[in-house]
Amino acid sequence: MSRRPDILGEFTADHRAVTELLARIEAVPPDGQERKELLDQLTDLLFSHCAAEEEHLFPVVQHDVPDGGALVFACIHDHLTIGQYLSDLQSLGADEPTPGTLLQGLAETVRRHLAAEETGLFPAARKALPAGSRAALGEHLRNERAAVVEAGPPAGTEAGTDAGG
Repeated sequence: MSRRPDILGEFTADHRAVTELLARIEAVPPDGQERKELLDQLTDLLFSHCAAEEEHLFPVVQHDVPDGGALVFACIHDHLTIGQYLSDLQSLGADEPTPGTLLQGLAETVRRHLAAEETGLFPAARKALPAGSRAALGEHLRNERAAVVEAGPPAGTEAGTDAGG
Protein backbone atom coordinates (compact mmCIF):
# COMPACT_ATOMS: atom_id res chain seq x y z
CA MET A 1 0.00 0.00 0.00
CA SER A 2 1.42 3.38 -0.98
CA ARG A 3 1.67 6.03 1.67
CA ARG A 4 -0.48 9.06 0.83
CA PRO A 5 0.18 12.49 2.35
CA ASP A 6 -1.86 13.48 5.35
CA ILE A 7 -3.74 16.79 5.32
CA LEU A 8 -0.62 18.72 6.33
CA GLY A 9 1.32 17.10 3.48
CA GLU A 10 -1.43 18.07 1.05
CA PHE A 11 -1.33 21.67 2.19
CA THR A 12 2.48 21.76 2.16
CA ALA A 13 2.38 20.55 -1.46
CA ASP A 14 -0.04 23.41 -2.22
CA HIS A 15 2.44 25.81 -0.60
CA ARG A 16 5.20 24.59 -2.92
CA ALA A 17 2.95 25.09 -5.96
CA VAL A 18 2.06 28.61 -4.79
CA THR A 19 5.72 29.48 -4.26
CA GLU A 20 6.61 28.20 -7.75
CA LEU A 21 3.81 30.20 -9.38
CA LEU A 22 4.84 33.37 -7.53
CA ALA A 23 8.42 32.95 -8.75
CA ARG A 24 7.22 32.42 -12.32
CA ILE A 25 4.97 35.49 -12.15
CA GLU A 26 7.82 37.64 -10.86
CA ALA A 27 10.11 36.39 -13.65
CA VAL A 28 7.89 37.27 -16.64
CA PRO A 29 7.43 40.72 -18.19
CA PRO A 30 4.83 42.77 -16.30
CA ASP A 31 2.81 43.68 -19.38
CA GLY A 32 2.56 40.25 -20.99
CA GLN A 33 -0.35 37.86 -21.37
CA GLU A 34 1.75 35.16 -19.69
CA ARG A 35 1.72 37.08 -16.40
CA LYS A 36 -2.08 37.42 -16.56
CA GLU A 37 -2.48 33.68 -17.18
CA LEU A 38 -0.10 32.81 -14.34
CA LEU A 39 -1.90 35.24 -12.04
CA ASP A 40 -5.21 33.54 -12.93
CA GLN A 41 -3.67 30.17 -12.00
CA LEU A 42 -2.34 31.59 -8.74
CA THR A 43 -5.72 33.10 -7.91
CA ASP A 44 -7.51 29.79 -8.48
CA LEU A 45 -4.93 27.87 -6.45
CA LEU A 46 -4.90 30.29 -3.53
CA PHE A 47 -8.69 30.61 -3.28
CA SER A 48 -9.06 26.82 -3.45
CA HIS A 49 -6.26 26.26 -0.94
CA CYS A 50 -7.52 28.84 1.55
CA ALA A 51 -11.08 27.51 1.35
CA ALA A 52 -9.84 23.95 1.92
CA GLU A 53 -7.78 24.99 4.96
CA GLU A 54 -10.74 26.87 6.39
CA GLU A 55 -13.11 23.94 5.82
CA HIS A 56 -10.94 20.94 6.69
CA LEU A 57 -8.09 22.06 8.95
CA PHE A 58 -9.05 25.16 10.88
CA PRO A 59 -12.07 23.71 12.73
CA VAL A 60 -9.95 20.82 13.99
CA VAL A 61 -7.07 23.11 14.96
CA GLN A 62 -9.41 25.49 16.74
CA HIS A 63 -10.89 22.61 18.73
CA ASP A 64 -7.86 20.37 19.39
CA VAL A 65 -4.75 22.59 19.40
CA PRO A 66 -3.84 24.67 22.46
CA ASP A 67 -4.31 28.33 21.46
CA GLY A 68 -5.76 27.02 18.20
CA GLY A 69 -8.28 29.85 18.06
CA ALA A 70 -5.49 32.44 17.94
CA LEU A 71 -3.61 30.47 15.26
CA VAL A 72 -6.74 30.15 13.15
CA PHE A 73 -7.64 33.82 13.61
CA ALA A 74 -4.20 34.91 12.36
CA CYS A 75 -4.45 32.59 9.35
CA ILE A 76 -7.94 33.77 8.43
CA HIS A 77 -6.75 37.38 8.67
CA ASP A 78 -3.95 36.53 6.21
CA HIS A 79 -6.41 34.74 3.91
CA LEU A 80 -8.60 37.85 3.80
CA THR A 81 -5.59 40.06 3.04
CA ILE A 82 -4.41 37.69 0.29
CA GLY A 83 -7.94 37.61 -1.14
CA GLN A 84 -8.03 41.40 -1.28
CA TYR A 85 -4.69 41.55 -3.12
CA LEU A 86 -5.91 38.94 -5.60
CA SER A 87 -9.20 40.77 -6.12
CA ASP A 88 -7.37 44.05 -6.71
CA LEU A 89 -5.00 42.41 -9.20
CA GLN A 90 -7.82 40.63 -11.04
CA SER A 91 -9.83 43.84 -11.34
CA LEU A 92 -7.16 45.45 -13.51
CA GLY A 93 -8.03 45.73 -17.18
CA ALA A 94 -6.38 43.41 -19.68
CA ASP A 95 -4.39 46.33 -21.12
CA GLU A 96 -3.04 47.47 -17.75
CA PRO A 97 0.29 46.14 -16.59
CA THR A 98 0.31 44.52 -13.17
CA PRO A 99 1.34 47.20 -10.71
CA GLY A 100 4.54 46.16 -9.00
CA THR A 101 3.41 47.36 -5.59
CA LEU A 102 0.29 45.16 -5.61
CA LEU A 103 2.22 42.11 -6.76
CA GLN A 104 5.01 42.80 -4.28
CA GLY A 105 2.50 43.14 -1.44
CA LEU A 106 0.81 39.89 -2.45
CA ALA A 107 4.10 38.03 -2.71
CA GLU A 108 5.36 39.28 0.67
CA THR A 109 2.06 38.48 2.39
CA VAL A 110 1.81 35.01 0.85
CA ARG A 111 5.41 34.08 1.64
CA ARG A 112 5.11 35.29 5.24
CA HIS A 113 1.80 33.45 5.63
CA LEU A 114 3.13 30.17 4.24
CA ALA A 115 6.16 30.35 6.53
CA ALA A 116 3.92 31.06 9.55
CA GLU A 117 1.74 28.06 8.76
CA GLU A 118 4.69 25.75 8.21
CA THR A 119 6.54 26.84 11.37
CA GLY A 120 3.56 27.42 13.69
CA LEU A 121 0.19 26.05 12.64
CA PHE A 122 1.29 22.81 10.98
CA PRO A 123 3.66 21.66 13.76
CA ALA A 124 1.00 22.44 16.38
CA ALA A 125 -1.58 20.47 14.40
CA ARG A 126 0.85 17.59 13.87
CA LYS A 127 1.49 17.44 17.61
CA ALA A 128 -2.18 17.63 18.63
CA LEU A 129 -3.84 15.47 15.98
CA PRO A 130 -3.28 11.71 15.78
CA ALA A 131 -1.66 10.47 12.57
CA GLY A 132 -4.81 8.54 11.67
CA SER A 133 -6.94 11.66 11.91
CA ARG A 134 -4.51 13.65 9.77
CA ALA A 135 -4.45 10.82 7.20
CA ALA A 136 -8.27 10.62 7.11
CA LEU A 137 -8.51 14.39 6.63
CA GLY A 138 -5.97 14.17 3.79
CA GLU A 139 -7.93 11.39 2.10
CA HIS A 140 -11.17 13.36 2.46
CA LEU A 141 -9.53 16.43 0.91
CA ARG A 142 -8.13 14.41 -2.02
CA ASN A 143 -11.54 12.83 -2.66
CA GLU A 144 -13.24 16.23 -2.57
CA ARG A 145 -10.70 17.72 -4.97
CA ALA A 146 -11.06 14.73 -7.32
CA ALA A 147 -14.85 15.17 -7.34
CA VAL A 148 -14.47 18.85 -8.26
CA VAL A 149 -12.11 17.98 -11.13
CA GLU A 150 -14.46 15.24 -12.32
CA ALA A 151 -17.45 17.60 -12.25
CA GLY A 152 -15.61 20.08 -14.49
CA PRO A 153 -15.93 23.86 -14.54
CA PRO A 154 -19.23 25.54 -13.66
CA ALA A 155 -21.58 26.32 -16.55
CA GLY A 156 -20.49 29.39 -18.49
CA THR A 157 -16.81 29.08 -17.52
CA GLU A 158 -15.64 26.49 -20.04
CA ALA A 159 -12.32 27.04 -21.77
CA GLY A 160 -12.56 29.78 -24.33
CA THR A 161 -15.60 31.35 -22.69
CA ASP A 162 -15.36 34.73 -21.04
CA ALA A 163 -18.05 34.52 -18.39
CA GLY A 164 -16.90 37.69 -16.73
CA GLY A 165 -17.37 40.06 -19.58
